[in-house]
Formats: sequence, C-alpha cells, structure tokens
Amino acid sequence: MNMTAMSDDYLLMSDEYLLNAPLETLMAQAASVRDEQYGNVHTYSRKVFIPLTYLCRDVCAYCTFAKPPKAGEPIYLSRDEVLAIARAGAAAGCTEALFTLGERPELRYRAAREALAALDHESTISYLAEMCQAVLEETGLLPHANPGTLTAEELAQLRRVSVSQGMMLESISERLCQPGGPHYGSPDKHPTARLETLERAGEQKIPFTTGILIGIGETREERLEALHAINDSHSRHGHIQEVIVQNFRAKTGTRMKAAPEPDLEDLLWTIAAARLICAPEITIQAPPNLSESTYPRLIAAGINDWGGISPVTIDHVNPEAPWPHIQSLAEETAAQGKLLVQRLPLYPQYFFARATWLDTNLIAPTLRSADSDGFARAESWCPGSQNPPPAPAYIPNITPDARLTAAIHAAEQGDALKEHDIIRLFAARGTEFEAVCASANALRQKTNGDTVSYVVTRNINYTNICGYHCRFCAFSKGKSHEDLRGPAYDLDLAEVSRRTEEAWARGGTEVCMQGGIHPDYTGDTYLALCRTVKEAVPQMHIHAFSPLEIQHGATTLGLSLHAYLEKLRNAGLASLPGTAAEILDDEVRAELCPDKLNTAEWLEIIEAAHEVGLRTTSTIMFGHIEQPKHWARHLLRLRALQTRTGGITEFVPLPFVHMEAPLYRKGGARQGPTYREAILMHAVSRLVLNPVIPNIQVSWVKLGLEGAKECLNSGANDMGGTLMNESISRAAGAAHGQELEPERMEALITAAGRTPRMRNTLYGDAPASQRARAFGAAELTPIILTKPSFNKAARTRAAAQ
Repeated sequence: MNMTAMSDDYLLMSDEYLLNAPLETLMAQAASVRDEQYGNVHTYSRKVFIPLTYLCRDVCAYCTFAKPPKAGEPIYLSRDEVLAIARAGAAAGCTEALFTLGERPELRYRAAREALAALDHESTISYLAEMCQAVLEETGLLPHANPGTLTAEELAQLRRVSVSQGMMLESISERLCQPGGPHYGSPDKHPTARLETLERAGEQKIPFTTGILIGIGETREERLEALHAINDSHSRHGHIQEVIVQNFRAKTGTRMKAAPEPDLEDLLWTIAAARLICAPEITIQAPPNLSESTYPRLIAAGINDWGGISPVTIDHVNPEAPWPHIQSLAEETAAQGKLLVQRLPLYPQYFFARATWLDTNLIAPTLRSADSDGFARAESWCPGSQNPPPAPAYIPNITPDARLTAAIHAAEQGDALKEHDIIRLFAARGTEFEAVCASANALRQKTNGDTVSYVVTRNINYTNICGYHCRFCAFSKGKSHEDLRGPAYDLDLAEVSRRTEEAWARGGTEVCMQGGIHPDYTGDTYLALCRTVKEAVPQMHIHAFSPLEIQHGATTLGLSLHAYLEKLRNAGLASLPGTAAEILDDEVRAELCPDKLNTAEWLEIIEAAHEVGLRTTSTIMFGHIEQPKHWARHLLRLRALQTRTGGITEFVPLPFVHMEAPLYRKGGARQGPTYREAILMHAVSRLVLNPVIPNIQVSWVKLGLEGAKECLNSGANDMGGTLMNESISRAAGAAHGQELEPERMEALITAAGRTPRMRNTLYGDAPASQRARAFGAAELTPIILTKPSFNKAARTRAAAQ
C-alpha cells in the first residue's frame, strides 16, 4: 500500500493512491480508521436553525439562501423572533442553536446598514453576538455561529458567546473565483480570505467546523488540496472539530440550476478521502437530508456524524431537502451496526479541555448540557430531584461488539479487567446498556440470590462545621458557607446519647457517625463519641469516621494510623464507612478536594483499618467533573485493595447531588450523572468487582425509589440503611426524605420481586428482637442541633478520661 507517514499518530494516503485506488478499497480503509477512533458510536446534534438574515454581499452561483432586501420585509430577525425559535427548540430537546446568515450584508446594502442602526449595532457580527448571548441566557441552548469569514476581533467577539464556530471552506481553487465561476463576485469566497479565517480560529482556540462543497466545478485534485489545507491548519492548532462533505444540489432560481450534481460514487470517494486525509479525531460528516436512501453507503465510506438535525426548523440553506425523522435515522444507522448518539455543538474532546477551548462564561451552561462522555444530556432527571426518571426510549437493536462482549465475559469469570475494558463497559448505550445490566443482574443472582438486604440504622452527623474546602460539599459550614442550607451545629454528647437510645428503641442495630472536620476536634473527640454510644447502648454497632476523620484524629494525638485505629476499636468502633473517597484519582481530587486526602492516603487508611480488624465499606461519588476513565481507575484501585485485604463489605455508588453544591453553584460541575450513568455504575461495579466485593448497595436517598428498583435489576443487592436522619444529601438538595421505614423498605423490595432481609452492618441477620422493634416503631422525636462551640475539644478530652 502506497502510504507516507504524516505523524506518529496516523498515516496519510498519498494523493496518487487516493486518486487511483478502487473505491471499495478506499471505503473499507476509511471505515477501518473511523471504527478504530469512534467504535460503534455515530453522532448527530439536535438543533434549531436560526437564519438571522438572508442578506449577503456575496453572489454564489448555487445559493438560494441569500436574498436581496424587499420593501416591507425585515432585514434581520428580531430578538423576540430569535428567542421564539430557540425556545421551541429547547422544548423539543435541542441543545444547539445554529446561527446561519449571509456574509457582511451591510457592506452591500443600505437597507442592512439602516436596520443595524435601528438595532443600535454597527455590524451584523455585533448583532449576532448579542443574539447568541440572548439565546444562551434565556433558553440554555448552546450557540454555534456560522457567519463566514471573520477578522480576529470578530472571532474573539463571538468566542465569548458561542461554544463553537464554523465556516465552510468549500474550495481553495482560485479558478472558481474567476469570471464564469461559481464564486465570481463573491469576495468572501476567495480561498485566501477563508484560509485566513480558518487559521485565526485556530490561533484563538475556537472549536471549529468546516468542510468542502463538491460538484461546483472543482477537480478531485482540488478537493484533496482543500482537505490537506484543513488538516494542515488542524495540525498546527488542533481546532477542527468536523469536516463536512456536502454535495452540490442544483436549485431553481440560481445560475447553476442546470449544472450536473455529483453522483453517489463521487460523494463516497470524497468522504473516504476526507477520512483518510484528516486526523482521526476530526469527525467526518455528511448531511443526511442531501443524500436520501444512501445512508448505508455513506456510513460505509467512513462518516461518523450526521450533523445537525432539527425537529423544529427546516434546513434554510437547502429548503427543498427535509430533515429525516430522528427515529428513522436511528434505525437506519443501527442497521449498519452504529448507535445514534446526540452530541453537543462542542465535541467531547473540546468539552473535556474546556478550560482551553471555551470562554469562562460558557463553561457552566456547557456542563449543564453534557453527560460524562461529553455528549448531550437529554433529560431533566438528576440525582436527588423529584423529577421522574426518563421514559424508556425506543432503542434500535445493536449487537454488542466484540470488545464489549469480551469485557462482559471476562468480568463474569471474575477476571480483573483493564482500564480500557471498563471504559468500554461505561460507554454502553441502547441495547448494549441493556446487555451490561442483564449480565450484572445475572451475576447478582448467582452471588446473592434473590435476597435484598438492608440495615436499620441511624445517621448521626455530629457537626457540620468543617475546616476543609471540598468544592462539592453543601453540608459543611464555615465562613464561606453561611448561605447554604441549615444552621451550623456541633452536637452535645447528651444528644448523641439520646439519638442512640432512640435508634435502639426503634429497632436500630447501627449508628453511622460522620461529620465535618471541626477545627477544635482532636482524636479524643472521636474516642468520646464512641464511648458515649457504648455507654448509652452497649449492643449498638458503631459504624463511624471517614478516612479523613481517622487521619485528623491520629495526627492531632501524634499517633500512627494503626495505633489510633486500635484505640478507636477499643473504645467501641466496629467498622468504618469508606467515604471521603469521592474519585480515587488525583487528577480529579486536585480540582474537587485539593486540601483533602490524596488517593494513596485514602487507600492507606482503609488498609490500616483492615489490618487492625476493622471492616469498611467503599464508595464513589460521581457525576461532577470526572470522566469514565476516572471511574475505571477508582474501581481498579478498590479491587486491588480488596484483593490484598478482603476487608471491604460493600461498594456504594453515590451519585452527585448538585443543587446546593458550591462547585455547581459556581458553574464548575455537571448536574450529577444521567439516569443511564447512575444505573450503569451499579451494573459495571458488579462486574468489575466480581468476585472480591460481593455486595453492591444502592442509595435510595439519592436515586429515589424508582431509581433504586431499577438498580436492583442491574446488579445491586442491598438497599443500605433506613437512615432515620439524613443530613448530607438533604443539604445538597436531595428531596427523597430522611427515613425509609422497614415497612416501606420491604414493600419496595417485595414489589421488585425480591425477598427482603433485615441485616446487621457486617451482613449477618439482624437480631429477632430488633426486627420486632423496627416494625411499627414510634415516630422520631425532634432532633436538637446544639449551637456551635469552639472549645469543645477540652470538653471531649475530659469526657474521654
């Protein structure tokens, strides 16, 4: 094969080869490159098309979009008209507002200049920027601006209000600009002007869409030159998101109305050439409405994106070509083994590097619109909210590919998976998602049978005062958190004792104690808490203190981890919650909780607990700033730890509740995981942690009862605690209550077709006497939140003596 190396990452076919190789050979090679990069995912953007103005100073021979001004007709869409289109799109599930318009009409038409003056603007670009900002603020749609050639200043102006921009290069053939050519009389179509815009966009780190228009008189050699020019610019700046290969359509009313259109073979050859020339990370797109009934061949030629499709507006550039119905397109795509996935106007690689590629004020709305893969978040459900789970969508059948099938099989056999295998599991959508969940459910049945366990417990959060600054936490109180929910408190030991006694009287077998890292607390404080519980109810299991609290206690007393854990065990501590894990990857922790334990420290403390005979749980808090690769690393680290120690009783996925979280309020986090991601976390963790961690728990307080039932069918076998009091998720905005009484707990489990079992903390059966107390228990008496005291350390030291 005649190939020349272009970089360390990919190979470029020579032009001679591309011009002479058999079409089917090129298509197969292009499809192979595409599949290696994108797998079975085929994307599209659900958008509205906003034609801000039809006036244009250019006179392209094939265009029906551009129109001269007419008396009595508005030159520009008004703000209200723009917002009406955008709101209709938002209501229809769109995430993109595509602004398209003629180029610089004010340089040709007095009517345009007068209209702009009436709008208090000097240029079309200035008005476009205002409308992008209005759409962003009023509807949440993400603007994509497509105004043609721009100066550096204009690009910068639009960069502040649009997540991406675009301009079709079309061609770099100067022949087409000569008399008789389709671009004659169109100064903005001169190759130099368009290449300069392409280069300026790269210099300003603007995610950019471009492409070529085929069949307007250019040669195949000239198409290749244009594709090379695009790829060369990308190699310098990395800014080209996608290359559109658009086929010319002859239109009535144009100078090219009788010109021949490129045939399908010509289109397929160009698509394949584009895929083989352009860097693999550049998406290749072909508009589906311009090539009806040829979808299988377009996919076979190497495309991986259908572009923008609107359920609301027509294609104003090609009004004769209606958009395909999205469900029909999904079926056609699935028939070729590809899963149609809705994306944003900003592609995932730019979303994940958003600090570089987005203006600061665009980060928050983009995060609100995205899922963990950087694709579109197409639902209103979020953890902790009372919005119902998304209705089951029609899913075309996709046979899981070999990589996914192999990963599932290896997990079922108990093999340790590689990071890339776990990432593939988390990428499952549609029928692949169903396959992962079904495998996890079968493994759950094999491991745990049809029993679903739960524990009657009481959460005692003894203080919400904390000296740490975890950016996700809405529970802790300090000088910077006074506007968050609820007053600051620091429980008196008498209140801890009272709550313990009440929990026992209501059938509880466990108190789970955690709190903020109060600046006056020492290791003696935690010892005093343990002794208080044991003095109140000697039989009560104390499940308490995150690894961060253990570190704080040991450090303040000048003890080693092992020595301090032994003191706690002797004071009555029986097990530890594996919280404060968040994401066990320092790349994430550096942004999420920079002053907290790092990954190695967290693992060290949990392992030390196991070594002194204390069992622990394990957790993950997900759906904020991390990616699936971080989930994979987290699970692998837990599996490795459990393989060494065997001390983990269960794994508890904790979906991020965003509503009151400081990081979200400041525009720095997603809205928690999507429903698919939340369910998938339970399924994938069942597979990845098999057989070393046998219990997967679902958090009903974060997922709600319907979400919890779904997880029971996707690998989970434990419902966690009844809680009695729940403060942390509630402080973050969760609305699913503070207690799930045994009657309701068992009714839910039974309704799911499972057998409920009341357990103790270490998964033995709860004592019959406590089970009897748990049913029909008295109402909880009101809790007392002791006013903060900043000399409590002295009191707790005295209590510990």
